[in-house]
Amino acid sequence: MADDSDGAARELARQIALPLSLARLLISRDISSAEAADRFLNPRLSDTGDPFLLPGMESAVERIWSAIDGGSPIVVYGDYDVDGVTSAALMSQVLSRLGAPVSRYLPSRMDDGYGLGLDAVERCIQAEKPGLIITTDCGSGSHEAVAAATAADVDVVVTDHHEIIGEPVNAVAVVNPKLGSDPSARVLAGVGVAFKVCHALLKRGRQRRRKHAADVDLRDYLDLVALGTVADVVPLLHENRILVRHGLTQLNRRQRPGLKALAEVAGIKGEQGAYHLGYILGPRMNAAGRLGKADEALELLLTDNAEQAGVLAAHLDAANQERKVIEAEIMESASEQIRTGHDPACDFGIVVGDAGWHIGVLGIVASRLAGRFGCPVIVVGFDDEGNGRGSCRSIEGFDLLEGLKPCGRHLKRYGGHGMAAGLDVSRECFDLFRAAFRKSCADILKGRDLTKTLSIDGWVTLPEVLDPSFLEIISRLEPFGEGNPEPVWAIRNVQVIGAPRRVGTTHLKFRVGVGSDSCEAIGFNLGDRLADFPEGPLDIAFMLRTNTYMGRTSPQLHLQDFRAH
Repeated sequence: MADDSDGAARELARQIALPLSLARLLISRDISSAEAADRFLNPRLSDTGDPFLLPGMESAVERIWSAIDGGSPIVVYGDYDVDGVTSAALMSQVLSRLGAPVSRYLPSRMDDGYGLGLDAVERCIQAEKPGLIITTDCGSGSHEAVAAATAADVDVVVTDHHEIIGEPVNAVAVVNPKLGSDPSARVLAGVGVAFKVCHALLKRGRQRRRKHAADVDLRDYLDLVALGTVADVVPLLHENRILVRHGLTQLNRRQRPGLKALAEVAGIKGEQGAYHLGYILGPRMNAAGRLGKADEALELLLTDNAEQAGVLAAHLDAANQERKVIEAEIMESASEQIRTGHDPACDFGIVVGDAGWHIGVLGIVASRLAGRFGCPVIVVGFDDEGNGRGSCRSIEGFDLLEGLKPCGRHLKRYGGHGMAAGLDVSRECFDLFRAAFRKSCADILKGRDLTKTLSIDGWVTLPEVLDPSFLEIISRLEPFGEGNPEPVWAIRNVQVIGAPRRVGTTHLKFRVGVGSDSCEAIGFNLGDRLADFPEGPLDIAFMLRTNTYMGRTSPQLHLQDFRAH
């Protein structure tokens, strides 16, 4: 590290009483002043911005309050992923508390596809006969659906966070931070946008002394915001960080029956963090929408009945187990296609597809393949009529929407984010699309070093990480996730105490020591490294966690990699 950076780290460490290694970490993440460090380490709800600064908010609030005052039926139209379901639950519950007649509609992944579809909107209007549809986590580019609703004398207020290709829809209001320039708002998840709309509704309602507006405490719904935000893998920075930090507090303090039941079937014990939302609760919530309709996931969030919550949680857990089986089968089939048709030396993107692949798990498969091969991946499943639906996952430095632009003439539609997108393609256009996408990847990525590397946040000593205050301060950096990854530390020249051994079927465990200090280290899925384990002292890279066994809690190093010193 350069001298001036280290000088800044030393000054920051002095000002806010931090270990130097942690001050260096903050500096490396562009948190260089004592004021910025305080805001980061102590996120406050009062630091969230005025919701009326979001584009479209004024029109949205006026139209929604008009519907509430007039008793006009409102449909909250969500989406089938965790972000869409939590958004719909939050919006509908707050509107109900404000006295609105509210119903909810979630599209089917299999029948309706992503977001605000034309057929789904027509069915929704016929069934619910609303005067107003409020979308959550979708709708910014759904021109046909919004036009159909307008023709049926149904107003639409769009609340969304997805990138907009072309012009936004001609709705009564479009509340989408991507239409603005505030970087702290642009990273909001769909549920974060829904939360801002609810905040604006309450703010305006209290200003005008509307009935019930003073009775609603939005902090009661921050658990939903945390779950949807973490599950949607948006950056845990700016307002997202504030909302998730306080949402986790709400989740652990007073858990709603559905999430409590889901945690129980998942075997979660003790306090829950962002990891549990993203990797344990989130996949179970997603499973219903992946394999069919997400209604049970929405019901789980809304119910106050513990018995019903237990039944719904068990259904979601079973669906998640089924999802894993289907995913493994498609993963094997896709991997075989790649083995016979992918040359890493000249292919910078992967497109695979087949008939019968369940569209509900394609995103997971694409994500795993992108991680394995280190390049953008698109996985497409075709139905019996040759209609293909694909999920796209990217790598750092490749914006999927930019990469898909040159391929648009071969697609029926596409959309999403820079790192994750979806598309529709016909069987007859598939080969042309695959060739075009490979060329687009080559144009952008050729010549870049795509070697996977492990970035170290800092070199530390074993006594330093075993100091209880070190772990306590690291916990203040949470929640960890996209944009704020958990720190990876490294120690040079540690001794291996005893013989390393395999635990479970795929894990590696051994003890390391420096002088009189020692600590347990475990490498998940590193069991195959036992065969060529280095002799002598090691350099190790790890994440610092705690392990509780028989009532005793001690530090544990979660190995990311190791090498001979």
